[in-house]
Amino acid sequence: MLELVGIVRRPSPAFALTVPALAVHEGEVLAVIGPNGSGKSTLLRLLALLERPDAGEVRFRGQAVDARRALAARRRLAMVFQTPLLADMSVADNVALGLAFRGVPRAERAARVRRWLERLGVAALAGRPARTLSGGEAQRVALARALVLEPEVLLLDEPFAGLDEPTRATLVPEVAELLRAERVTTVLVTHDRGEARALADRVAVLLAGQLRQVDAAARVFQAPASEEVARFVGVETIVDGEVTAVNGGVSVVAVAGRKVEVGGRARPGARVRLAIRPEDVVLARSPEAPALTSARNHLAGTVVRLVPTPTHVRVHVDCGFPLVAAVTPRSVDELGLAPGVAVTAVFTASAVHVFPGGGSP
Repeated sequence: MLELVGIVRRPSPAFALTVPALAVHEGEVLAVIGPNGSGKSTLLRLLALLERPDAGEVRFRGQAVDARRALAARRRLAMVFQTPLLADMSVADNVALGLAFRGVPRAERAARVRRWLERLGVAALAGRPARTLSGGEAQRVALARALVLEPEVLLLDEPFAGLDEPTRATLVPEVAELLRAERVTTVLVTHDRGEARALADRVAVLLAGQLRQVDAAARVFQAPASEEVARFVGVETIVDGEVTAVNGGVSVVAVAGRKVEVGGRARPGARVRLAIRPEDVVLARSPEAPALTSARNHLAGTVVRLVPTPTHVRVHVDCGFPLVAAVTPRSVDELGLAPGVAVTAVFTASAVHVFPGGGSP
């Protein structure tokens, strides 16, 4: 549907966005993730045909879009921003605005507006002035205003960033279900990894103006292409080790005097780096508890500190090397977790991602 080919864009002398190739496929949701200042918004504006590259081509349905074709192509896209940018009129009139600009007959306009207000759960607000809406309601209306146009590509620029956590927790899964049900070709730009995991079929990781990995969402989060990507997608434990043995399809790696079993075969004596996601680590207090699981790694350790987040608690454990686990607040209470408490960290061999290289184990 949309492609960037050989793109270079320099919005300032100190920064350049370089994209050798990036394709958006029909019916998919592609999330572009990266920290602030990585070039995400510049990339989205290029895809939206709101900016022109300094070098390279933007292609829509296989055809390069030049200045002559830009307006016609732009009318086949729709964009939703972090701030809803609603006009000072009723909700229904806001949603109908783009259809009116396109000369859609009044009766068809009304039917399409009604459908999308219902689809986004704001039909009861149709007659309300847009200025009276809450943040979540306004963003639902902005989504309806974009989707009522039946765009060939929907572009979302941090659409949930300005919402409070309870509103985001409700709206993100609803939008994910809607996009999949309607098979809306979508590009989502976000710095939020959770949004990308919930919404995207594929993920593109953009760091310092460079695409570092473009892959299926599950692979980006479970098998990051580099340590830099791993750290951005939430891997908090990355440690050096040395392969000491290979048993069947499992390698044994020595890490700080401990043995860690990892999936796959590696050369004995090889230096490696092990990456473990916090969500893949289970903590137990009872020595018998790990025996109830088939996970191959059971490491005794001591809780160093607890760091609350909006959804989980990050538990830092010293098990000969620093290890981070993500647990629920309820688990913290049930296990009596606190600094100095002895625990067993449990994780599977397949949960460990291996990078080549590394220092002394």
